[in-house]
Amino acid sequence: MILDKFKLDDKVAIVTGGARGLGQAMALAMAQAGADIAIVDVIDMQESVAQVENLGRRCIAIEADLAEHANAEKIVSRTRQELGSVDILLNDAGIIRRAPFVEFGEKDWDDVMDVNLKATFFLSQAAAKVFVEQKRGGKIINIASMLSYQGGILVSSYTASRSAILGITRSMANELAPLGINVNAIAPGYIEGAGNKALRDDPKRNAEILTRIPAGRWGQPSDLMGVIVFLASEASAYLHGFTIAVDGGWLAR
Repeated sequence: MILDKFKLDDKVAIVTGGARGLGQAMALAMAQAGADIAIVDVIDMQESVAQVENLGRRCIAIEADLAEHANAEKIVSRTRQELGSVDILLNDAGIIRRAPFVEFGEKDWDDVMDVNLKATFFLSQAAAKVFVEQKRGGKIINIASMLSYQGGILVSSYTASRSAILGITRSMANELAPLGINVNAIAPGYIEGAGNKALRDDPKRNAEILTRIPAGRWGQPSDLMGVIVFLASEASAYLHGFTIAVDGGWLAR
């Protein structure tokens, strides 16, 4: 039956940035589909852990600074040790720095690239090694952005990192697809969250954004739950190297 292909029973997923917002919603979606979850973040993760456990799934919290390259292997190793395997990696963690282009500093550039791009690459590498060793394939899901397609303003390093995510998703897929590993990405549109509250509270900017979105509303974290289960499951077995925009039609406008 087709619905059986969406089940994640007894799979283990690592979710970076899973303490709140989009990462939390996607972690819960995979838990609802049957997966056990390892949440990775630098802030308190107990709310996410409790919600996953309330669904009857196992969940561990791993506090780790993704800017530290050595933590990639440690995250994968601990997940495997405590939950038995690694089957899915969701690279959701990301940061942003804002400054005019002519004033943008090296630290703001490096901080964003280290977390958004370098950590994604090396954590994916560590997970892929385990997938190969386990000999049953795996799923890597990266988080891109509308700024994977557009330039943005005042966010040079963020735009560069998210554009690169689109590119390395394709590159990784080319090498890993023959090994039974699916690599794809999600590009969320304007999704309600703590980071954009000021934008939503600004009547002028909020109206400008809503006018551009054919769906006529901001997205909710729950709007990503269906697509993450699809990409994490057997249902997407023949999908490789693609970035799915979940944007209310923003890019189609």
